[in-house]
Amino acid sequence: MAARPEILFPLFAALDALDGVGPKTAKHFASLGIETPRDLLFHLPHNLIDRARRETIRGLDLPAMATVEITVGAHQPARARGRPYRVQVRDNLQEFQLVFFQARGEYLQKLLPSGQRRLVSGKVELFDGIAQMVHPDYVLRPEEAESLPQIEPVYPLGAGLTQKLLHKSAQGALARAPALPEWIDPALRAREGWPDWLSALQQAHAPASLADLSASHPARARLAYDELMAHQLTLALARARQRRHKGCPTQGTGALTARVLAALDYAPTGAQSRAIAEITADMGASRRMNRLLQGDVGAGKTLVAFMALLTAVEAGGQGVMMAPTEILARQHLESLTPLAQAAGVTLTLMTGRDKGGERTVKRADVAEGRAQIVLGTHAVFQKGVDFADLRLVVIDEQHRFGVAQRAALVGKAESADVLVMTATPIPRSLALAQYGDMDVSVLDEKPPGRQPVTTALVSTARLGEVIEHLRKAITDGRQAYWVCPLVEESEASTLTAAQARFEHLRAALGEGVVGLVHGQLPPAEKDAAMARFVAGESKLLVATTVIEVGVNVPNASIMVIERAESFGLAQLHQLRGRVGRGAAASTCLLVYEAPLGETAARRLKLLRDTEDGFRIAEEDMAIRGAGDVIGTAQSGLPRFRVADLERQAGLMALAQQDARKLLADDPALEGPRGKAARVLLWLMQQDRAIRYLSIG
Repeated sequence: MAARPEILFPLFAALDALDGVGPKTAKHFASLGIETPRDLLFHLPHNLIDRARRETIRGLDLPAMATVEITVGAHQPARARGRPYRVQVRDNLQEFQLVFFQARGEYLQKLLPSGQRRLVSGKVELFDGIAQMVHPDYVLRPEEAESLPQIEPVYPLGAGLTQKLLHKSAQGALARAPALPEWIDPALRAREGWPDWLSALQQAHAPASLADLSASHPARARLAYDELMAHQLTLALARARQRRHKGCPTQGTGALTARVLAALDYAPTGAQSRAIAEITADMGASRRMNRLLQGDVGAGKTLVAFMALLTAVEAGGQGVMMAPTEILARQHLESLTPLAQAAGVTLTLMTGRDKGGERTVKRADVAEGRAQIVLGTHAVFQKGVDFADLRLVVIDEQHRFGVAQRAALVGKAESADVLVMTATPIPRSLALAQYGDMDVSVLDEKPPGRQPVTTALVSTARLGEVIEHLRKAITDGRQAYWVCPLVEESEASTLTAAQARFEHLRAALGEGVVGLVHGQLPPAEKDAAMARFVAGESKLLVATTVIEVGVNVPNASIMVIERAESFGLAQLHQLRGRVGRGAAASTCLLVYEAPLGETAARRLKLLRDTEDGFRIAEEDMAIRGAGDVIGTAQSGLPRFRVADLERQAGLMALAQQDARKLLADDPALEGPRGKAARVLLWLMQQDRAIRYLSIG
């Protein structure tokens, strides 16, 4: 593998190479994720202190920072252990005290000799009606006043670190920072008014006003862009490398897809037709498809995916569609069976529950090509499952699979096209961060006949009314879901909550009317409870969030979500999408515990006012932050030090365009700007990208 460029060596030295940083301090820095001078460069101030001199502290709105010249008065040593040492002082108009804890008297006599003038700077507060400055940040002789910074940056701190130490260490790191060749497109840099890399760092560490701390300040915007650019370059290199994988051109005849379209009782939406065309074109090309199909709840992703699977069969190959849970895999089987019958193709379901002879038969069917379309869980990709001619892999609810799982699946099918689907609307900047190596098709229209869902907010005090409303609806032949709250402490207590609510509702509505589904049930019992509900035998399904994704019961037209304030917005939107699938008008009742906090109220009202999943996702991200929206643990989301995904979505899109263009113009990054971009990748520790470059 290529070696790190020499110009960056000083930035990747050990932290204790900096003045004033010993092994112990280096440990404190490590707790902030700072292990080299390079890390310190990107640890930017988040506030500042104005140390401009004033005549007096009189008239200040306390507590406040102040820098004043004082005359030192009498010293009052500590009377007992743990009591403070006080020094009386006076500025031009007012007396106050300097207060020190655990200080040595002789040291303070030297620092603050009675009768002399000194300049002090620090936080002034009122204590028992007396103004005092506890442990001033600076005590200087009047002739040293010049050495006091007018404006001082404030850094985020960790245990064992002080502002003074951080400031000094950051200055040490800056002194080591070299001028680097420019990797940003000159026209873009000129248009945005961005400084060069080194100047941007120097400016970011020396803010002169609060405006200099904002993400939109040219220096900060440039540093954020550098991070996003390195990330997008890595994704673009991965994409370019993947596109070099020879795919197997899959040209359909259109015969099977035509049969399905003829059998539908509605016409596909414009968005569905567009997505089908994009996918068909990708499958017909000689390079391997890597596409994300993103659609809001009920936008009709399954039909689009099935048309792609049929294209694989038309070309004489096989297709596989994989879901994260068995419930979902069985549901795909159910919803796709009528379409498969119309097309005249066979569907095979493979799950971890297949045993013995049945499993052997299925594996033989797959290996010999008789199984044309396989639906299943990750069991589809276990050892011993081999396809005759796998052309297309469809991965449903992609965010439930880790990045490594996705790679393992795709590895099974060396030249197969890959289509991943998600019903979780993802804000644009996140989609670019997480799926920037993919092409994206978006379904942003609802198919005709999907009923809007009326959403209402109801406080827990009115639970009795909600149950009466359900009783009446059930008498009228309707079905409903009741989702139990997420109980924070543990899975076990969430279970208790669901169990208790189930018993309460069963007592109120009658035996046999109410079913229960939760994550701890054995798969067979879970499926049986779901099957009773789907068949209409049970009328009300009490559930934890296992029903969040994909469950399709057109007759269910009421969704009750208890303690809705404990759920994330995207999750509430997903749950609401379980109703509104049939002919009946549907309702979603968000039951909350009063009083609602400001954030919770804002979230629930937004949900009441819109069904647009993308708008909800953007708002969710603004409230909760990027990591939470898609579950940071397995999201594969990069950790940015300067860039802010929530507020700099535009920069991310710009970085993606720029990275793709740079690679199109200079695929091996050998030109002047390409070489500079290699330095950027090393600087941003994008080892994966560097590996791609060295393997070629």
